[in-house]
Amino acid sequence: MTGIKTTGEKKLMLFSGRAHPELAEEVAHELGVSLVPTKAFDFANGEIYVRFQESARGADCFLIQSHTTPINKWIMEQLIMIDALKRASARSITVIVPFYGYARQDKKHRGREPISARLIADMLKTAGADRILTVDLHTDQIQGFFDGPVDHLFALPVLADYVGAKVDRSKLTVVSPDAGRVRVADRWCDRLGAPLAIVHKRRDPDVANQVTVHEVVGDVRGRVCVLVDDMIDTGGTICAAAEALFANGAEDVIVTATHGVLSGPAADRLKNSKVSEFVFTNTLPTPNEVELDKVTVLSMAPTIARAVQEVFEDGSVTSLFEEQA
Repeated sequence: MTGIKTTGEKKLMLFSGRAHPELAEEVAHELGVSLVPTKAFDFANGEIYVRFQESARGADCFLIQSHTTPINKWIMEQLIMIDALKRASARSITVIVPFYGYARQDKKHRGREPISARLIADMLKTAGADRILTVDLHTDQIQGFFDGPVDHLFALPVLADYVGAKVDRSKLTVVSPDAGRVRVADRWCDRLGAPLAIVHKRRDPDVANQVTVHEVVGDVRGRVCVLVDDMIDTGGTICAAAEALFANGAEDVIVTATHGVLSGPAADRLKNSKVSEFVFTNTLPTPNEVELDKVTVLSMAPTIARAVQEVFEDGSVTSLFEEQA
């Protein structure tokens, strides 16, 4: 006989960066495990140091880090943590990125522009990631940027079921804030049995976050409209879309988005908007100034935890959403 046989069992280990520890703790609780103790700090010049305080040799490692503000720091920390796991002889490294940074830079609109979403995927792969698990990418094509498996989770079941349970569905209209979100809005329509409307808008290509809304396509008069988007950053697009709906006779507007980036003037815009409720998930931490009565945050931890379990047990992540369709 040549070689040595082993009867060791697979081992799951969950690691977290410092960007959004609350979500990581929730995921750990759902899985029934503890986060691996990690020593992490910044040197005086801004360099990041990371050391895991338990052995990761031979383990299936899941590293959760959401790309929140300051986004470049947390991406760098994640890359350093991946490198540490690779050098610690981890059996596999699955990167959990609830919010994927630079996702809006997924193609070239004009000459001499980068495709930064591809660059992020390349850096994760080069650092040592074997797999990415993420939630509601800005565009599906980003899955193809990573040379390895990508598990793309959806917040639609969590958000749609929440809205459907509190609104009279006979009065509900699902609204896409632009042409790019129509496909997602259509899935909402299928789940809630509601009609679809679209807000047509134009952006100024030379001015960031500047939007002009033109018209509403579809009947919204006297309806409760739910605006669906993947992320809200400064709130300009979504609040302008809501104003257009009210101008066209909408009775009420509810806004839902997976990722509440909520930077810059977002807090004031949400506070001053006629929208009755903004519904986000906790893929990103909610800024303190945005903790308003009309802001609701739903947890994606159960969905992420189930996906981690399926990956670890060589099951089917797709089945999570087929069950809920």
